[in-house]
Amino acid sequence: MSVIAKAMELLSFFSVERPELGLSEIRAMAKRDKATTYRHLEALEDAGLLEQNPVTKAYRIGPAVLRLAHLRETATPRKSGVLAVLPGLADRTGETAHASILEGAQLRKLAANESSRHSTRVVMDDETYPLHATASGAAVLGFGGAELFNSAIRDMAAFTEFTPTNAKALEQIVAATRVSGFGVSAQGFERGVYGIAVPLFDQSGQVAGALSVASVASRMTPALEKTIQTELTSAARAITKSWGGSIPDALETLWASTLARATEPEPAE
Repeated sequence: MSVIAKAMELLSFFSVERPELGLSEIRAMAKRDKATTYRHLEALEDAGLLEQNPVTKAYRIGPAVLRLAHLRETATPRKSGVLAVLPGLADRTGETAHASILEGAQLRKLAANESSRHSTRVVMDDETYPLHATASGAAVLGFGGAELFNSAIRDMAAFTEFTPTNAKALEQIVAATRVSGFGVSAQGFERGVYGIAVPLFDQSGQVAGALSVASVASRMTPALEKTIQTELTSAARAITKSWGGSIPDALETLWASTLARATEPEPAE
């Protein structure tokens, strides 16, 4: 990893839940010595990407990040592409649809839409989603770079008893994602919630985010799973196209194979 990449990685440690971090916290999360961490923080501060709270001396996101985020959204209006698709996805699946964008080593929510079909539904309150515990994270890890996996295993907090909390468990989830083309989380982030997700791509050809449908776990059936998978693939193509990207042929092949298996009749006993 280059010096620039190592410095930029520190930005991924900040979130809505952790808006400010001290030097010791960042050093522990990055697993680097104090001098190296401080040098990287200084570089980010000089560039305006981080700033220090004058009272606590803790670090927080700087004004340059906001300026760059605004420029990115102006140049590539990702949220508008998502908003055009989410209501239909929620309506056709009868469940909660949501999309997120990859920022460093975490996913940030772009938008969510709840179906009114059921009185009990999943509500997406969180603004960020951990890569190791969510269906969206599995989708991104399955088709993103190795550096994402390395970042994900640095902080594997347990959200429920079903959350993968070690590299081996996460490797199995990622391997399953690469076989089916779909990321799955069975109550890994929130008890009682079953999520299915697919990756989204931008004009660079790289994974840029994820599209997911979250259902009440007790409502999940093979038929509903197939419906969600089918609708996700169609919606992901539309969003990816609006982002200037295209779904890789290899992933299209995986989706087709998974959906074909789902339609095969059960063998007679």
